[in-house]
Amino acid sequence: MTAARLPRLPLGLGLAGLLPFLALAGSAWLAPLAWQLVAIPAFLYYSAVILSFLGGVQWGVAMSLEPDDSAGFRRRLALSMAPSLIAWPALLLHPATGAWVLIAGFLVVRLHECGRTSRELLPTWYQSLRTLLTVVVVACHGLLIWRLAGG
Repeated sequence: MTAARLPRLPLGLGLAGLLPFLALAGSAWLAPLAWQLVAIPAFLYYSAVILSFLGGVQWGVAMSLEPDDSAGFRRRLALSMAPSLIAWPALLLHPATGAWVLIAGFLVVRLHECGRTSRELLPTWYQSLRTLLTVVVVACHGLLIWRLAGG
């Protein structure tokens, strides 16, 4: 397998994870108004779950790839909690503000994943996959924010 080739299973699962983002962002624009009122909070809830999941990935990396007595282990374990601590309060805010907070969370996680130690510990294909997924997720949030602004 070449460094740039994504394994089929992670790619398929990652793309499947985008389906609720795409369907709910589309519903916020195209569905009847009553369904839009359900789609918007459902989008935000799903987003918060996925952002929290990304923290779990970092927890797993710390537990399996970092020496447990290292500063990297302690730092990655502490940082693994940040996505959940960003996601949950975002749900308590106005939907547009919450969507912005969630975007920030996805971007912070992605920046962390692009750091030197993450690049060293994670497979090359993971970086490519996460970039693709983050671009689509942020774009969907942008569509939702635009809709909430009266677009």
